[in-house]
Amino acid sequence: MEIIGIVKKLFDIQKFDSGFQKREIVITTEEAYPQNILIEFIQEKVDLLENIKPKDKVKIFINLRGREWTNPEGIIRYFNSIQGWRIEHHSRSVGTSNKTSITSPSLSSDDFDDLPF
Repeated sequence: MEIIGIVKKLFDIQKFDSGFQKREIVITTEEAYPQNILIEFIQEKVDLLENIKPKDKVKIFINLRGREWTNPEGIIRYFNSIQGWRIEHHSRSVGTSNKTSITSPSLSSDDFDDLPF
């Protein structure tokens, strides 16, 4: 799947004691009812956002992830996340795109089963 939009916000890299790291980006879609979509890049994929800036038009290739998690009280919760694995800059002109493409191999969400997100 892919999402095209304008970068609204780019968050700092979050690093956890376990060695896990992620970086989040918010893009605003360009449609009749624009949506602000939060997308996370995890582990080595955080590097894909190095040259991305607010107001850039981008195409992000994504995977939808869902997870079941049982909290300490035994209550089961469900979480969804949108994980980016490739990003391309796009020009603002219709039908044209910049040739810049940044990609890396995909990780499985099963690699991080102990995380509640």
